[in-house]
Amino acid sequence: MSATTFFTSRKRALGPVLPGLILCLAVTGVALALEGIEAYLFGRAWLEALVLAIVLGTAVRTAWSPGPRFVRGIAFGAKTVLEIAVVLLGASLSLGTLLAAGPGLLIGIAGVVALAIAGSYGIGRALGLAPRLAILVACGNSICGNSAIAAAAPVIGADGQDVASSIAFTAVLGVLVVLGLPLLVPLLGLSPMQYGVLAGLTVYAVPQVLAATAPVAALSVQVGTLVKLVRVLMLGPVVLALSLGASRLRRDADAAAPSPMEGKRPAPSRMPLHRLVPWFILAFLTLAGLRSAGLLPEAAVHPMAATANALTIVSMAALGLGVDVRSVVKAGPRVTLAVVASLAALTAVSLGLIRLLGIA
Repeated sequence: MSATTFFTSRKRALGPVLPGLILCLAVTGVALALEGIEAYLFGRAWLEALVLAIVLGTAVRTAWSPGPRFVRGIAFGAKTVLEIAVVLLGASLSLGTLLAAGPGLLIGIAGVVALAIAGSYGIGRALGLAPRLAILVACGNSICGNSAIAAAAPVIGADGQDVASSIAFTAVLGVLVVLGLPLLVPLLGLSPMQYGVLAGLTVYAVPQVLAATAPVAALSVQVGTLVKLVRVLMLGPVVLALSLGASRLRRDADAAAPSPMEGKRPAPSRMPLHRLVPWFILAFLTLAGLRSAGLLPEAAVHPMAATANALTIVSMAALGLGVDVRSVVKAGPRVTLAVVASLAALTAVSLGLIRLLGIA
């Protein structure tokens, strides 16, 4: 293949994503500029570029809906760019940081996820949500937001309306958690280690953990990311359990909450094993393992960490550009209350675990 042919094929492949990606980069540039202005005026940046990128992206998306030509690029920034950033972040983290907390934390993470799913499902049912919608809200809140919802939906035979209602909140509320969670540090007197564990247990997505912990401390970023990834790994067992009980769930759900759309509901399906653990998590753990074993050159660590930070800001801009706060109104008050109450319960359980394990 000639050089001309190669570059022509690359241009054709990247062409559809360029408009949206350029929009993400523009939002990123404004966020970085505002961070620089903050530092110049106040001596420090009170709002990091990571957070500003989310806020600006959300503001743009709420005021203006990007046309079809931007959609693929925004999705590319929110998914592919994010996954690459997470992988590169593994170069600056050591698995020893998590292991130093002892096996109690690993067991505690699994316990928190199990309690959160059961509690969130109970709250949803008590508020009158249909069983499938209550399960989606529980999985989204307790594990990893949209990814958990997308993985659980086909397994339990959820319809598009249920998925749309639950995803609307993981997008909007996820941004609010990123902005509000750091306020608990002075209010509760949390150490960087404690806050990292709290963020890892409560924030929805991996990049949002970075945005929520970066303003606090580097240790919070490391601990929060590792705790979050352990929490994400719980998706496999949870989806497997849902898959095993899908037939009974469908029977019970249909009897408890018949729907005029029932004939159009997809049948429950089993989740392929290769989708239970995303590739970027395996790559992240591999890179972190190499760093922990001393097999990664120190000269490569800083450039990879800097690249990961830059790509994360771009992905935050893309994430914000995909959030329309008006979608919350469409989901309804019962879903709103169920999601907020579930998140509050998850935060309380997480703080209880931190106190129980005596994490300092």
